[in-house]
Amino acid sequence: MTASVHDLIEWRTETAPVPYRTALETMTARNADIAAGRAEELVWLLEHPPVYTAGTSAVAGELLDPRFEVVATGRGGRYTYHGPGQRVGYVLLDLSRRAKDVRKFVHSLEQWVIATLSDFGVESWSVPDRVGIWTRDVHGSEAKIGAIGVRVRRWVTMHGFSVNLAPDLSHFSGIVPCGIAEYGVTSLEKLGIAVAPDEWDRALIARAGEFLTALESPCGEPRR
Repeated sequence: MTASVHDLIEWRTETAPVPYRTALETMTARNADIAAGRAEELVWLLEHPPVYTAGTSAVAGELLDPRFEVVATGRGGRYTYHGPGQRVGYVLLDLSRRAKDVRKFVHSLEQWVIATLSDFGVESWSVPDRVGIWTRDVHGSEAKIGAIGVRVRRWVTMHGFSVNLAPDLSHFSGIVPCGIAEYGVTSLEKLGIAVAPDEWDRALIARAGEFLTALESPCGEPRR
């Protein structure tokens, strides 16, 4: 039987925190290897020690208190925070094997996270003019529960998404998260829902087929 592109993806999960710079170096090398046909595609689920990362649109004034290491990245977006209790998914896929459509890829990432959150009883959504995944906080106000930031090189994706399971939310106060000051940040823990990292990973992977299938059909005009 011929293997499908779905079967050729490496699914990697980490139980110990991975330093952000180490992950970035690994992603960069793997991105190049996938583009050159030397490595399988990769979905990598992990956590980081506390770090602030700056995307290509980061504005200096939105770094309010650099209490943690600040790392410049090549992903899109502005400042964000990663740390314990937040699950990060790095998605390295070759879009030349699928629909060459970055907007389709980002939308499919959003829907994958939204669908997985629904498995834990959390209604969430994306907003066209605001980056990220949004839900209602405990007081009913809209708040961010997940972030999206990607980069595409030679049609191979890197970076991906993060979801707040149970991070220290005070750590977000050192930045204006994703440049959006009007809304707060929340987590599954704050919403009264306890989800362990391995439980989240299993639920996410269980819905991976929907995500990968969504990437097969073109939507909109391709762009690099």
